[in-house]
Formats: sequence, structure tokens, C-alpha cells
Amino acid sequence: MGPLGWLLDAQVQVAGSPVLVREIVGNVFGLGSALLGLRRVVWAWPVGMIGNALLFTVFLGAVFATPQAHDLYGQAGRQVFFFAVSVYGWWRWSRNRRAGAGQQPAVTPRWATGRERLGLLAAAALGTAAAYPVLAALGSWGPLPDAWILVGSLLATYGMARGWVEFWLIWIAVDAVGVPLLLQGGFYPSAAMYLVYGGFCGWGLVAWWRTSRRATAPVTPIPPTYSEVAA
Repeated sequence: MGPLGWLLDAQVQVAGSPVLVREIVGNVFGLGSALLGLRRVVWAWPVGMIGNALLFTVFLGAVFATPQAHDLYGQAGRQVFFFAVSVYGWWRWSRNRRAGAGQQPAVTPRWATGRERLGLLAAAALGTAAAYPVLAALGSWGPLPDAWILVGSLLATYGMARGWVEFWLIWIAVDAVGVPLLLQGGFYPSAAMYLVYGGFCGWGLVAWWRTSRRATAPVTPIPPTYSEVAA
């Protein structure tokens, strides 16, 4: 069995239940992407895309062999959308990085405007309402929370690409719904990683908030010295 075959088939026992190694590895890549995103490093995007590809195979058990009895189509679908939005984020951060001649982080955090926040709320409500019947018709397990996790994750990823501080708050709301859903479905590594993400998002929120305050703080002019006045 080659490395790829081992990654697709290997399992470990966690609390007496079989867990796919690729679920663990995919979440490790996801955490690595979050850490790089906190530091506003462009590599956050391609690292996250690798995790998306692995986790897609985990949640789509109807196609890929998994030990879990449930299919989470919303979780699988969001990996596809993550991948697509990450291409945009990778391009946007790379462009910003080049514009700064590589001397500045890839994005400067800021709070979204009132109009942008209204857009996020409208997209969250309409997106969840639209995704719910689709996931229910597909037979996704827990279609309503799965719908919010899908939509919220996409909005958070888009917000990260734009540099909005609010994207951390959206992630916290996604984690709060995702942990109980994944625990009930038997996706224990993903549930544990969601718990880690929740704490990590709190840290990221504070870090980006502080950075945004420094970026928007008014510059206090330095008064001229006596010699400069005399001159």
C-alpha cells in the first residue's frame, strides 16, 4: 500500500471507535491554516486547501468509505466552497503582499462597515434558509445546523479574505453549532478540533482587534524642537 492508499484507508481507535487518519490530518492542516491566517501569512490559503480536500472525503461517506453512519453533505459541500473561496483569498492576499513589496502582512484587519455587516446578516439568513431544504432533500444528517455551518463557514472565509475582524465572530458561532453536531455524528477529531478552533478564534479576535486599532489610531504630530523653531 502506497502513502496515498494508506492515507485514504488508515484508521485509529479513539475511545473505542474507529477514526480515519485522514480526518485527523485534514484537521491538522485546517489548524495550520488558522494559525497562518492569524499571522496574516499568504500560505494560510494553500495549506487550508489541502485540509479541505481531505475533509471532503471524510464527510461524504456515501462515496468514500468511512466508519461513520452519517453523511454530512453540508460539511462536505463547504469544503468545496472553501476551496473556491480560498483561491480568491490566496489571490487577494498575494496581490496585497506584492503591493507592499513583501514588507507588510498580506492584509490589514478592520471592522466591517455598517453596510457590510448588514450584507453579512442578510447572506447568513438567506443562505441558511436556502441551504436547509437542499440538505434535507439530500438526506443530510441534521440539515438545519449543517446548513448554518455551511453558510457561516463561507461567510467567515470571505470575511477573512477581506480582512474583516468580524470573521472571527462568525467562526465562533459556527463552532458553537458544529461541536454538538459532530459529536452526535461520531466525528470525534473534527468535534475536538472545533473546540480548539473556538478558543483559538477568541485569541484571533483579540489579536486582529488590537491590530485594527493600531492601524486606525491617529498619528500624533511631534512638536518641533527649539532649534527647528529658531531656524
